[in-house]
Amino acid sequence: MSVERNPQAFENAPINWVPAIVLLSTPLLAIVLVPWYLWTHGVNPAVWTAFAFFMAWTGLSITAGYHRLWAHKSYEAHPIIKYFLLLGATLAVQSSAFDWCSGHRTHHRHVDDEYDDPYSAKRGFWFSHMDWMLHKYPSGQYDYKNIPDLKKDKVLQLQHKYYGIWVIVTNVVVVGLAGLLTGDMLGTFLIAGLLRMVLTHHFTFFINSLCHMFGTRPYTDENTARDNPILAIFTWGEGYHNYHHYFQYDYRNGVKWWQYDPTKWFIGLLHKVGLAKELKRVDDVTIKHAEVTMQFKRAQERITKGEEMTLDERFMAFKDRISAEYEAFTQTVEEWHALKAKSVELKRTEFANRLHEADEKLKEQFAQVEAKILAHGERIENAYLQLKGKSTQG
Repeated sequence: MSVERNPQAFENAPINWVPAIVLLSTPLLAIVLVPWYLWTHGVNPAVWTAFAFFMAWTGLSITAGYHRLWAHKSYEAHPIIKYFLLLGATLAVQSSAFDWCSGHRTHHRHVDDEYDDPYSAKRGFWFSHMDWMLHKYPSGQYDYKNIPDLKKDKVLQLQHKYYGIWVIVTNVVVVGLAGLLTGDMLGTFLIAGLLRMVLTHHFTFFINSLCHMFGTRPYTDENTARDNPILAIFTWGEGYHNYHHYFQYDYRNGVKWWQYDPTKWFIGLLHKVGLAKELKRVDDVTIKHAEVTMQFKRAQERITKGEEMTLDERFMAFKDRISAEYEAFTQTVEEWHALKAKSVELKRTEFANRLHEADEKLKEQFAQVEAKILAHGERIENAYLQLKGKSTQG
């Protein structure tokens, strides 16, 4: 979807009344009613337990459900898990799966474009955080052409068609049942219902705003997305946003073992017990290549600006690059051995009239592997030049 690049259409966009009322009134109600409840009723441990459960359920339903399962198809889930996450995402009140996923796919396709990105960070914090939902901006009007896979799902169709009813039923019936269990209906609706919804809203919105403003860019600087470990704590691991924008189909956002990504752990646990499959992940060599490329790009920028790197800085960058190159070279060698084995097998089993055809095909594959090996050599040579502080081409 591409919209008309008309600045006036954004300046005079009409108010989107339903989202505007919900998103502006609920924080005000929470600010007034939650302190009043705590002051007059005290702290009920059962209510706070319900709050923690609903925070986790709705938060993970957005990250593991709307985001990584449906928007990016980074894994497949058992129907029980899909419906559990769909119910939790409806409780979160962040629009239907069709709206959420269509908008998110558009965001990735046109990231930072001021006209096509629905929540472009280039339009500032307020726009990317909330304002894109408060007005009917051209970039926020979806035609759903980018979610043909989701439109085939009968349950998602029902949720989209009757979304308002689903929201009311889940936030009244499900939260009401929790209120019966806690024995404090008012407290449950205010803490596990209202406060939980407001916090989940803004924690999600922080990814669109703050995670495009503050943090590091270890994988790419071609967009504004940042890795922010602090925001990862509040967003169930979604804070590693620079990685996500570069490798969007990976089921992980926090790709390092030490990075806080509960959504990754949740999906991994589902996989271990047989409730998730086909987990997509980027190989380590590709990830390392992106990191090392950025390290050298920054080094080159510093040199261009006249900021001389220290020997230690050059050596660490060199060490990382050689390590990544060695892993890549090992894979190339494995490809070479596999081709050699294939060549022997073909010559042993193929009929004589097909040997020539097989040989020609293998020659092409061997040539490709040879080109890879030569490229490894050139990159290693460039790495040595970088270690000496000399700039290289390519």
